[in-house]
Amino acid sequence: MPLAALLALPLQLAAANPAAPPVHHGLRGQLEVRAPRLEQAIEVDGRLDEPAWREAAVLTGFSLYQPVDGRPAPDSTEVLVWYSPTAIHFGIRAFEPHGAVRATLADRDRVSSDDYVELHLDTFDERRRALVFIVNPLGVQADGTKSEGGGFIPGANVAPGQNDLSADFQWRSKGRVTEQGYEVEVRVPFSSIRYAVGNPQRWGLQVVRRVQHSGYEQTWTPARRGSASFIAQAGRLVGLTGMRHGQVVELNPELTNTTAGTPRVSNGDGWRYANDANVGGNVRWAMGSDFVLNGTIRPDFSQVEADATQIATDQRFALFYPERRPFFVEGSDQFNVPNTLVYTRRIVRPEAAAKLTGKIGRNDVALLTAMDDRATTLDGSRPFVGIMRLRRDLGTQSTAGVLYSGRTSGARDNHVVGADARLVFGGMYFAQFQAVGSTTSQDGVRRTAPMWEAVVDRTGRSFGFHYALLGIAPDFQTDNGFVPRTGFVQPSFNNRFTAFGRPGGFFERYNVFVQTSALWRYDGFFDGESRLEHRLSANNQLTFRRGWSVSVTPALASYAFDPANYRGLRTAGTNGAAPAPFVPSARTGTTVSSFSVATPQFRRFAASAGTTVGNDVDFLESSRVRRQDWNASLDLRPNERLRVGATYVASSFTRRRDGARIQSLRIPRVRAEYQVARPVLVRVVSQYESTRRAALRDPRTGEVLLTTGPTAGSFVPSVERRGNALRTDWLFSYRPTPGTVVFAGYGNTLTEPDALAFQQLRRVNDALFVKLSYLFRLKQGD
Repeated sequence: MPLAALLALPLQLAAANPAAPPVHHGLRGQLEVRAPRLEQAIEVDGRLDEPAWREAAVLTGFSLYQPVDGRPAPDSTEVLVWYSPTAIHFGIRAFEPHGAVRATLADRDRVSSDDYVELHLDTFDERRRALVFIVNPLGVQADGTKSEGGGFIPGANVAPGQNDLSADFQWRSKGRVTEQGYEVEVRVPFSSIRYAVGNPQRWGLQVVRRVQHSGYEQTWTPARRGSASFIAQAGRLVGLTGMRHGQVVELNPELTNTTAGTPRVSNGDGWRYANDANVGGNVRWAMGSDFVLNGTIRPDFSQVEADATQIATDQRFALFYPERRPFFVEGSDQFNVPNTLVYTRRIVRPEAAAKLTGKIGRNDVALLTAMDDRATTLDGSRPFVGIMRLRRDLGTQSTAGVLYSGRTSGARDNHVVGADARLVFGGMYFAQFQAVGSTTSQDGVRRTAPMWEAVVDRTGRSFGFHYALLGIAPDFQTDNGFVPRTGFVQPSFNNRFTAFGRPGGFFERYNVFVQTSALWRYDGFFDGESRLEHRLSANNQLTFRRGWSVSVTPALASYAFDPANYRGLRTAGTNGAAPAPFVPSARTGTTVSSFSVATPQFRRFAASAGTTVGNDVDFLESSRVRRQDWNASLDLRPNERLRVGATYVASSFTRRRDGARIQSLRIPRVRAEYQVARPVLVRVVSQYESTRRAALRDPRTGEVLLTTGPTAGSFVPSVERRGNALRTDWLFSYRPTPGTVVFAGYGNTLTEPDALAFQQLRRVNDALFVKLSYLFRLKQGD
């Protein structure tokens, strides 16, 4: 062979066999990924056959996280990653040798019953917050954020560390089921997400895979359950350079029209219809990669689906419903404050609002202003809302923050100022502290009051605890928050013990949460008074192979009824005497037990059922009752396009003194969805709510109690209240991308005299709803 040919041979072999891409094996600790930067543009078609994928970094070596951690994953997964100047690309190969792939053509954010893969991007490398991108095997999307610390996130009814799916990002994905499992292709434009300014970039990266037939959750890095943070156990994307974000301006005009009808009251015949048209819109300015300014004028905050009715097991407190309105949910994690001191559903119908969220160095900045509707005040003035949340990173995962929240109007002013800190230490411990003060002025009276909390938590693999002390003064008020109860001090002590089964065994995990708490009147706590309430429970949770779960919770409690809570009740006077103040019952003990069972997510269905029974108390009249609660759910998947979900909840109180049924609630609910195409959905939701509350009676004598009357100082006999209402809502939805939608819906409410008889139903209202919205992107970085 000529010498020139010999010299050229290595180059020819290299061209024929390019260097293998870097492989990062999670179980081997290869957690720092230097993804290649490629000047390529590809079509997102669900097929990983372009040349760029052969150069991408490969993530493999997954391990189990749920229900048992620290073991190699039984399913093989490969995730490919590379980036261009304008976007980051992920390719997913999920191999499935053990069972059928679960995949449906679902609506956005409704893939939790399918197999899916989550991509977590901690774009500021904070180790406590991440963007979450979720895809099922067909590429159907769910997205949002995961945030650790704070309280319930304002955008959704989720606890710290859970995925909040209220936010929507602009990104592309497509997938397909293969003979070996499934493949999904994902492209996330840099212009759709936030990240720090500067080069090179360093991001946290975690991949989570959910396998429905086994009930297993698997992670790329060997994440451990015995840790104060899941996000902090992510790997790293390093060396990201030359990324173009640009300034993106989005205009989102909206047109809504609602025609609502009610019967004519005057003669009971015919209907009266009122038309309400609204033109408004939103503007979003991504000023760079780390700040976003949102504004809205006369926004549409109508709900395409009503809140599912909840059961108030303790009738003394309000129920929490999640925020769903698009303007408020974006960046809601930056308003996350312990004890839900920011609850934007208090802003009922703003005429205009603006919001600025972003990050300066190690500081989170979040500002919100709104002018609410006149109907929300007694004097007809427009209330002005202002909220400011500032938070600073301390060390690796710890934070400290301050909050100002105010609502001012002609009749009432409320201002809340507070500070909080979360300190993470020792890998599995954190301590959290909060101090808040409120000032409220109304009718010439000014009241100030504090709220404070201290928490210490240990999240070990086999043992953990959560100890807290919370105090809220009687006059503490937050008009922009959700604080259902004031005037108490409550210490609580929760301990968890966990045992794990053998690999491959029928039993996989056992958790028992031993919880005890007590409650004092706020002033009584400092004066040495005896406690009003105390409770002890043991929540036993068992997880079995393939995802079966059982829970058993016995609970003991004791209640002393505070007379201050019964000032509006009187007992009828005898022999013409004036009504006397009602004296509640003496301290009462209760014994209640709960039991529930849930099936795995089978190919065509999943189900659960539960009950709570025992001797409890009715707080409205302080009587001893026998309590029975029931709940059941069934999720059906006849095919990949149709979903039917049915739930039933019921609750009843029977007075032990005389055996009378004094309270009952029954709520069957059916939701059916048909996904015509990926952006087109037809849905019907029907819910029947049957309620009955007997007249309040004195638990000692059985006489009917008197309640506050229509005029000052007057009292009238308590009366029975009942209602039977059937609400049905139909919806056609076309949503090709977030912000661009066509909704058309019709709903009505029917009532009848007898519960669940379906015989004398009478329509009492109806409404036709139409919404048109289009998202214009005037400038973008990709």
